[in-house]
Amino acid sequence: MAIPVNINDLINGRTIEWERLEFKAGWNPEDVLHTTCAFANDLNNWGGGYLIIGVEEKDGRPVLPPKGLNPNEIDAIQKDMISLSHKITPNYFPVVAPVEFQGKHLLIIWCPGGDTRPYKASVSLSEKKSDKAYYIKRFSSTVKPSANEEQHLLSLAAKVPFDDRINHHAEIDDLNIREIKRFLKDVNSELFEQADKIDFIDLCRQMQIVRGADEYLKPINVGLLLFCNEPTRFFPGAKLEIVEFHDDIGDNFTETIFEGPIHIQLQEALRYLKNNVIQERVRKVEGRAEADRFYNYPYAALEEVLANAIYHRSYEHRSTIEVSIRNNQINVLSFPGPLPPVTNEDLQKKQVVSRDYRNRRIGDFLKELQLTEGRNTGFPKITRSLKNNGSPEAEYITDPERISFLSVIHCH
Repeated sequence: MAIPVNINDLINGRTIEWERLEFKAGWNPEDVLHTTCAFANDLNNWGGGYLIIGVEEKDGRPVLPPKGLNPNEIDAIQKDMISLSHKITPNYFPVVAPVEFQGKHLLIIWCPGGDTRPYKASVSLSEKKSDKAYYIKRFSSTVKPSANEEQHLLSLAAKVPFDDRINHHAEIDDLNIREIKRFLKDVNSELFEQADKIDFIDLCRQMQIVRGADEYLKPINVGLLLFCNEPTRFFPGAKLEIVEFHDDIGDNFTETIFEGPIHIQLQEALRYLKNNVIQERVRKVEGRAEADRFYNYPYAALEEVLANAIYHRSYEHRSTIEVSIRNNQINVLSFPGPLPPVTNEDLQKKQVVSRDYRNRRIGDFLKELQLTEGRNTGFPKITRSLKNNGSPEAEYITDPERISFLSVIHCH
């Protein structure tokens, strides 16, 4: 079984945050059990995490080249994982994938956030009868939760982020195999080579974009948002509109609407802005061979603002993402606003650190496509690209009720 990510990028922390990666030089079933439970609980809705067996760790980073596993160990470990899954309550079954990396055999255990949390795991495997406890990830460590963290974990019972929920109005046939293969090819996943050799349902199960028993197997929302030709059939607001105003009054404008899979919308909207809106200026400096180059709007800032809008908006909301282009600024409006406890005052400081996320799977897919970076890096990246371009600072605005979120990028 393969996983829908690039293995090299995964191990080197390029697409998944280090806090969501755990490296183990060898097989330690008790540690693996506790970490699997912690990732399944997904306290912050980050999307779970990955255990990589066969790679030593130092200060949270992999020691490469990897130590690797004996190929004879791998079958035994996979059987052990089945047994360990039954020591988690409710039972939780991660995706286990043997891979070859830098000439060594590794085992990757993908632990998506569970949909029947909170989970408990046996405290000890050495005792015949062991108590069970909750486990969570605190930064890069697997720990038992504090009283406040346990209360927060219990409050998440039956609360699955929208993009990871089953869609009971859709069918497996609503997922498009061509879009799935296109994604796997773009991210250079080993699963692409297997896509034509395995059953379509098995492919969807391995990508974790369907869920349910065989007699009632349904797509989950993130699968429909990325791999359905017409996501608006299920999510009417899942589109992006660019409006260019040609006067100060607002009577003269042109409108372009982008529909289809949300990552394709993002790519096509960015291409439109690059070809039709972004302009470069060159200024020669006396006494210097190199000229100054700058843009009316730096591409990196617009890319991050639009990616954040796609990632953090609510797809239960029927309103679209609106990009308004005026003679001196670009406004990106999405609905609703940030989750509590983020306030408008926090946004003015541009030092927002989110604990909870509205969508936990969309971000992973966008990062695999290199359309966005890690969590809480959006504002710094926008600020850096604007500063390097000599542009004014961006503005971020929400209302007291957090009904909407507005990003304003000013023209150079």
